[in-house]
Amino acid sequence: MKLACTPERVGVRGAATLVLLAATIVAVILAALLAACGGSTSTATSVSPGGSGTVTLWHGDIDVERAALESMAAQYNGTKPPWKVQTVFSGNSDYALQKLLTAMAGGKAPDMMYQYGSSLPNLARSPKIVTIGDLIAKTPGYDWNDFYPAARLACTVNGKIKAVPSLIDNLCLVYNKKLFDQAGVSYPTAQWTWADFRAAARKLTDASKKQYGWAYVADGSEDSVWRYLATLWQANGDLLNADNTKAAFDSPAGLASMTLLHDMAVVDKSVYLDTGNGNYLNLFNSGKVAMLWTGPWDMSSINKGVGYGVDILPADVSHASIAGPDVWIMVDNGADRVQGAWSFLQWFTSAEGHLEYAIKTGNLPIRESETKLPAYKQYLTKYPYAKVFVDNLNNVTKARPNIPQYPKISIALGQAVQGVLLGKLQPQQALDQASQQVDAILSAPM
Repeated sequence: MKLACTPERVGVRGAATLVLLAATIVAVILAALLAACGGSTSTATSVSPGGSGTVTLWHGDIDVERAALESMAAQYNGTKPPWKVQTVFSGNSDYALQKLLTAMAGGKAPDMMYQYGSSLPNLARSPKIVTIGDLIAKTPGYDWNDFYPAARLACTVNGKIKAVPSLIDNLCLVYNKKLFDQAGVSYPTAQWTWADFRAAARKLTDASKKQYGWAYVADGSEDSVWRYLATLWQANGDLLNADNTKAAFDSPAGLASMTLLHDMAVVDKSVYLDTGNGNYLNLFNSGKVAMLWTGPWDMSSINKGVGYGVDILPADVSHASIAGPDVWIMVDNGADRVQGAWSFLQWFTSAEGHLEYAIKTGNLPIRESETKLPAYKQYLTKYPYAKVFVDNLNNVTKARPNIPQYPKISIALGQAVQGVLLGKLQPQQALDQASQQVDAILSAPM
C-alpha cells in the first residue's frame, strides 16, 4: 500500500523543502500536545476485551490499493468482531500528516492510520501514539521477528516498537533487454561490480540519440538521498555514528560512493538527471534510458511491450539495498478502542492476511513466512518480477536513522548529492559541507 503521490517512493517524491515543512508542522503541533498532556506517556496499552462499536482507519490509497483495503476491511467485518473497522480516505502526502496532527490536538484522531516511516520519530513523541510493543508482548503468536528486519527497524523509535509494518520495498536494477542487445552488452548479473555497471552505462549511452545508460533523480530530495545511501552501504559506510550524534558519511566509503556518481554523471555523461518529475520512467519505456535503480512501485508503469529484466544492485563490497518502509500507527482513544484497532491490525498483518492483500496489490510481503505459504506461488505467477525484489529484502540490513532530525539531514545530504551530479561540487567538497551541516543539526537543541 502506498499513499497517493507519496514522496517516499515514486519518482515525484516531493521536494526536500516539503520534508522539512512536514517536520516543522509535526514539531509545532506536538509541542502543544505535550504541553497539554504534561509530557505523559500512553497508558492504554493493556489488552482489554470490553466494548463494541466501530474503529476508524485513515489511509491515502487510491485505485487498486483502495479497493483492496476496503475489501479486506469488509472481509474482517464479516467475521463479526466486537469492533468493526471503517476505512476513511484522509488525503495524501504531507496533508494527511497535518490532518492527523490537527485531529490529535482536537481529540478527533482516528484509531489507526497509515504513515510514512520517516514521520514516525516525530509522531512517537506524542503521548497519544500507542506503544505497540506492549500490545505485541501480550499477544500470543504475533511473531515480531517474522517481519523483515528493515520493516522492524522502521517501526522502532528509541528502542520501543511504536508502529507495525504496512509496506516495505527496496531498490533493484531494472534494465531494458533490447537496448543491451543492440549495444552488444551482456545482461547484468548478481556478480556485477560498480566497474561493470559504469562500463555498461557508458556503452549504453548514445548522445546522438539522447540515450542514457542510467537515470538518477537529481532534485536534491529524499529521492536523491536514498539512492546515495544504498551506494554508501554497499561500500560498507554509514550515514551517522552508532549513537546518531555525528555524521559518519565523510569517510572513504562516502567518498567512493560520491565519486561513482560524479564520474558517471559528469565525466562519462551516462546518466539522465531527472528533475523529480518522474520522466525517467517515460524515457525507460521509450528506450532512451537503459537502466534504473527502482522498486516495485514503478513496475506496473513499465509498458507491456518493454522486455525488461531485474537483478540486485551492483557492488564491490556488499550488494546492499535500501528500503523505505511505511507503517501503521495507533492512536490512544481509550483502552477498548485500542484493542479493537489492534485486533484488526493483528489480522491484517498476519502472514495469511497480508499475503492475500499483496496478491491483490502487488506489494511485497512484509513477513518472511509469507513466502512459505502455498498462495505465494499465486503471488509470483501474478507478479513474476517480484521474486528478485522479495529475495533482495535479505540485502536490506540497514535503515535510515529513526530520529526526529532526519528530514533536515536529508536536505543537507540531498543538496550535496545534487551538487555532485550537476558538476557544481567535487565529491570531497560536497561531503565536507554536508557533514558540517549534519553535525550542526545533530548538536542543536530539539
